[in-house]
Formats: sequence, structure tokens, C-alpha cells
Amino acid sequence: MSVDLSPLWISLHTAAATIAVVFFLGVLAAWWVENLHSEGAKILVDGIFTLPMVLPPTVAGFFLLVIFGNNRAVGSFFREVLGIQIAFSWLATVLAAAVIAFPLMYRSARGALAQVDKGIMEAGRSLGMTEWRIFWRLHLPCAFPGIISGGLLAFARGLGEFGATAMLAGNIAGKTRTLPLAVYSAVAAGDWDSASVYVAIIVVICLAVVIGLNVYQCQCKHRQER
Repeated sequence: MSVDLSPLWISLHTAAATIAVVFFLGVLAAWWVENLHSEGAKILVDGIFTLPMVLPPTVAGFFLLVIFGNNRAVGSFFREVLGIQIAFSWLATVLAAAVIAFPLMYRSARGALAQVDKGIMEAGRSLGMTEWRIFWRLHLPCAFPGIISGGLLAFARGLGEFGATAMLAGNIAGKTRTLPLAVYSAVAAGDWDSASVYVAIIVVICLAVVIGLNVYQCQCKHRQER
């Protein structure tokens, strides 16, 4: 039995690019929200950042298609002015996965940052450190274990994204067909053997991520107890 492994490489490249994007954006967004002084603004912004987590992925994909479609203002600007086509390209798979994975990264980072002892930041301020330096030198290192955990979960979420990817990127073999889309296509074609292989690959990768996350958290716990 010959199985096309291009969906595996597309998925891995997509997930790697996704985590490269959402890791930094999620951490910075979490830090910004944590430092908002207005509780109303904090609640509103948090709701907006978390919304893709609770929306059906196809709905999120619809919004992305409305914004970045080839005949839409933003999509047309990228295609005609910058020469970059987003919709129905590999970039679309990254964008769709990033939007869906971002809330996981953001919520994990915010939870980790919120648990850091506020006295550490106050000590930094008393020494004349700027807020930006406090974030990089004190706040971020203390929250790093939780942030890494969020990054691993966001990677797995990006790897398994289906609905938004299908809406914005389509299901183009060798170009935008990720592993979840490959499973759907194989089942639709009656090729259960290929579908089973794709499912097994996804399960193994996601299980490895979860086990790695658990091992990392156990190591962090042991270091804190010493």
C-alpha cells in the first residue's frame, strides 16, 4: 500500500510556522492584557482574544475568508500590491491554524504570568527597572514553564486544525492538504487504509506532545520542590 505522505510534511511545516507566530504574539498579548488598568477593557479584550477558541472553526474560517479572500479588500491588496496570495495557499493554512491556536497560547501565557509573585515585579521597579525590562528579565523567566506548556498545546492544536483551514486554504493535494484534510479526503474516497495511516500518524504525534508536556511539567515540579 502506497500512502501519500505530503500531508504529513505540510502539517508539520504548518504547525511549526504556527507556533513561531502565536508563541510570541500570545505571550505579548497576555502581558498587555495583564497590564491593562481598566477591568472593563481587560474583559473585552480577553473575550476577543479567546473568541476563536469557542467559535466553530468553520465560522472562524468564514471570517478569515471574508477578510483575506482573493476578491476582498485585504486579500486583493496582498495579491495585487505585494504579490502574495493568501487564500488557497500554504500561507492560508498557517493563518487559519494560527488564529485557532492563538487562544490556547494566549490563555496559557496569561495564566502563567498571573501566577508570578507580584513582589518580584515590585522589587524590580524599586531598583529602577523599566516595565519592559521587568517583563523580559523577571516576569517572563518566572512564567516560562507555563508558557512552554501553552506552546506545546498550541502546536498540537495547529497540527490538528481542520475547519478554518478547509474554508480559507481549501483541500489542494500537495499544497494545502494537511493531515486532518487528508483523513477526510481518504474517507470520502473510500480509502480506509490511507485514512487509518493518517489517523495513526496524528495520534502518535499528538500523544508524543502530551507525554512531552507531562514530562516537562513533572521536571519543573521536581525542580521547584528542591
